[in-house]
Amino acid sequence: MTDPGTGAVARRALPLLDLTDLGETCTETKIDVLCRDAKVGPVAAICVWPRFVTQGRRALAGTGIRIATVINFPEGGDDCARATDDTAEALRDGADEIDLVLPYRALQRGDAALARDMVEAVRDICGTATLKVILETGELGDPETIRAASRLALEAGANFLKTSTGKSSVSATPEAAELMLTEIRASGRPAGLKVSGGLRSVADAATYLALADRIMGSDWVTPETFRLGASSLYGTLVQARDL
Repeated sequence: MTDPGTGAVARRALPLLDLTDLGETCTETKIDVLCRDAKVGPVAAICVWPRFVTQGRRALAGTGIRIATVINFPEGGDDCARATDDTAEALRDGADEIDLVLPYRALQRGDAALARDMVEAVRDICGTATLKVILETGELGDPETIRAASRLALEAGANFLKTSTGKSSVSATPEAAELMLTEIRASGRPAGLKVSGGLRSVADAATYLALADRIMGSDWVTPETFRLGASSLYGTLVQARDL
């Protein structure tokens, strides 16, 4: 028997989705399909490689669906100049949102200044565009480092904290999301959370929605404050929403 709450969760989650294709074999044809699905949803945004931003912008013009792209991805390297140059190019191409991988290895080796400098520099380039900072929590590992990375990104101007690239062996976990939400609440400034990597089921979506409700309040979750980043969750949500 189907849980009667499944449809309600799916209907709530679908408009929060960043429908994603960051596969190594992504093609223009796949982006056409992604944009078609995004409109059917409809979803909050698509998230694509920078080379597909212009195509996504054309396909989704007038829909209100936002175009997100990734910078310093997935390695989280230390090259600030490249990150800012790539951000500027993506914005010229029509990106609305920048998902920047924090130089998390720099943070791990004690160079918090480098990590902060990159986030601040990209924030300055973004202007009114939304900046999501990917912490790669599965690589950061221990709770205190995740907390420190969250505080650094928020203080440097992130509009969203994002859990993961989806390319590491450990992606999003409820434990990491709880730490990040707690830091967002403690920061006293408006910021959101994007849960990304390993989301495949309505139950996964329900877990993170319940976390956000518990920590931030039942009225907090909107597309402006909470996203689910996934490539494989879309079909499951569409199938479940009419239950």
